[in-house]
Amino acid sequence: MTFEQSLNRLEEIVRDLERQDMPLEQALRLFEEGIGHLRSAGSALQAVDAQVQQLVEAADGSFSVEDFGE
Repeated sequence: MTFEQSLNRLEEIVRDLERQDMPLEQALRLFEEGIGHLRSAGSALQAVDAQVQQLVEAADGSFSVEDFGE
């Protein structure tokens, strides 16, 4: 599942959990599913974060690429 799909599913789960009429067992199943999607999305973000690069403008107007966090 892609990051976007996990995020969309998480949003659906939150909407469902906000309903007052949901049985407790169903809410627990949705919560567990949501935790799985949250972990998946978090892992995807960490992987992307490792690849992020930052453009830095030098005083002369030129740009260089530096690893994020340096």
